[in-house]
Amino acid sequence: MAVIPPITVFEYESLRLGKGRTPLTSSQLKALQIFYGEQGVPYYSLIHQGVKFNEYVGVIQVGDTTIEILPKADKKQGESPSTQELWRSMLLDMLKAVGMFEVSAPTSSSLNLKSNSILDLYFELFLKETEYLLHRGLIKKYRKVEGNTTALKGNLKFGKHLQQNLTHQERFYVQYTTYDVVHQWHSILYKTIKLLEQINTNSNLHSRIGALLLNFPEMPEANVTEATFNKLVYNRKTEPYRKAIEIARLLLLNYHPDVARGKNHVLALLFDMNLLWETFIFVTLKKHFYKNQPAFTATAQTTKYFWKPQKGNRSSMRADILIKRDGKSYAVLDTKWKNLNGYNPSPDDLRQLYVYNEYYTANKVGLVYPGEKSSSLNGWYLHPEEGNATNKECSVITLCTANSLKEWQSAIGQELTNWLLRPQTT
Repeated sequence: MAVIPPITVFEYESLRLGKGRTPLTSSQLKALQIFYGEQGVPYYSLIHQGVKFNEYVGVIQVGDTTIEILPKADKKQGESPSTQELWRSMLLDMLKAVGMFEVSAPTSSSLNLKSNSILDLYFELFLKETEYLLHRGLIKKYRKVEGNTTALKGNLKFGKHLQQNLTHQERFYVQYTTYDVVHQWHSILYKTIKLLEQINTNSNLHSRIGALLLNFPEMPEANVTEATFNKLVYNRKTEPYRKAIEIARLLLLNYHPDVARGKNHVLALLFDMNLLWETFIFVTLKKHFYKNQPAFTATAQTTKYFWKPQKGNRSSMRADILIKRDGKSYAVLDTKWKNLNGYNPSPDDLRQLYVYNEYYTANKVGLVYPGEKSSSLNGWYLHPEEGNATNKECSVITLCTANSLKEWQSAIGQELTNWLLRPQTT
């Protein structure tokens, strides 16, 4: 079977039926339209004979085709293989930095696969974790078994024994307890291995998936839902399963089979770039303050109540990042994953920061964007009657990307620290 090369696009780009550098086939478009459904999905929107991607990045696998959506930090960002490789690597590093793709454990410290997409890395990490569990020995649990046996053990279920064994006096219908590897943890892993066998398109992984299926004990078919994972309780014995189970959760719950034709299933493994950018800035600042500026601390998603009706619940606001200096509120940052391209922030964003300035008693507030170069442009809110500048400062901060995550995080930490330490002017 010929391997279909992946399609790589950037945020907000489109793919159309039979048009463009990488056209969609009719079956691929149909599968994406069915997945979109009547309610829609946030990952992309439908256009005439095509789809337009939104601010979500990651991969969508449609049948045997993988569509990779990469971040787009500026309008000049090109489509060259080197640019694609830079942002593929940067996206993976950002996910690692915020804990959404953890590969630092001893069992997964070195991923050998040179992959075409982040999806392949998730596949390989799952295989590596499951291979490790097999090597160390699968855990056993007690479970109840009920059925016919040729030996009397456990409890004889007399009613069912008479019903089923009137003509088979050599059999006993019993219920007993056994201690083996057949339990929910392994059912989840086995179901994921079977899924990988079905949807994997990377030839480098085929043999490893086949070997796992041969060596992993066969499990009964299990219906796995969100509730299945929520009920799992980790302890000393099951803690080594955590990483494999988390990846299984990601794959199983985001897989949408094509029940009509069975060929164009959809696996959507996508991340909201706005949320990723917010979390990445927070993690970077927290790490930078701890090492270099202990007087500052950063807190994410701090809630304040600002209105209470005569009856009912209070209304609240939630700042992206609250920065304290020596324990007192000092600054509020609101992150936006979009390029201003030289324009002012939207009035809605500026009004939002004005409210933050009031309710968080902040000395400074700032909007943080990615950009082609790093800078901070100060601005001041105007007096409602006199029209002159007040002492309420709102800055527009742009952060240029770098060639490596370590370099980028260092530059972000320094740029935002410089902004915090800069004296206010009017």
